[in-house]
Amino acid sequence: MNIRTTPNPLIRWIGLRLTRFNDRHPWSHNNHFHPWILRSLPPSTGRALDVGCGRGDLVAALAGFAGRVDGIDPDQEMAYLAATRFAHDPAVQIGRRTLSEHVAEPRRHGTYDALTMVASLHHMDLAEALLDARTLLRPGGRLLVVTLTDPVSTADQIWDVLSVLSNPLIGLVKHPRPVREAPEERPIPVKDPAWPIDTLRQEAARILPGAVIRRREGFRVTLRWRKPGSAPAEVSAGGAVR
Repeated sequence: MNIRTTPNPLIRWIGLRLTRFNDRHPWSHNNHFHPWILRSLPPSTGRALDVGCGRGDLVAALAGFAGRVDGIDPDQEMAYLAATRFAHDPAVQIGRRTLSEHVAEPRRHGTYDALTMVASLHHMDLAEALLDARTLLRPGGRLLVVTLTDPVSTADQIWDVLSVLSNPLIGLVKHPRPVREAPEERPIPVKDPAWPIDTLRQEAARILPGAVIRRREGFRVTLRWRKPGSAPAEVSAGGAVR
């Protein structure tokens, strides 16, 4: 239910107050999951790929753990901002391309120890993206996803309500000092999710057997999967396949 259009004046008032509070105590629902991603990386991460890298916040975090990090984004301005940010870091490479374009190069197949997607999976065809991720990972590699799903079931909607109520509390903890004006940044491209969590579970069970999927705070859902097999010997940053 959209609190802006509901005829109930009390709900509209509550929604307006929550929005104002959230604006004064902002927090990034995507960056919030970076620590979870870093904790979930393989013990030795030689090469990582961030799909839909945006401005490169997660790429920067991964660079401290992986020998080599590739970031891709189909949006021209996002890819440019990220490429400019890491222009002087030889261990990071940014490209403007989609995941399907990236996997079209066979030399990249099976080259990544970790592949991450934060708020990007719902921009792509679900089955195709999961298949592409599986192809790009090495045996023993990890797929780590933070995504949005369409709240269609009663359980989904209840979880969304809990996220609405917990959002200001998390914001207060993460950003206790209220802000006067939000910094002006080029907005990241957004898209509403087209499939619910049950569809994600069904496709993951078919393509990524053993994947762990959970509802999380901030209206997010996480997926964690390890590709079967043993990881080969770690490749140094200088010898990583480009």
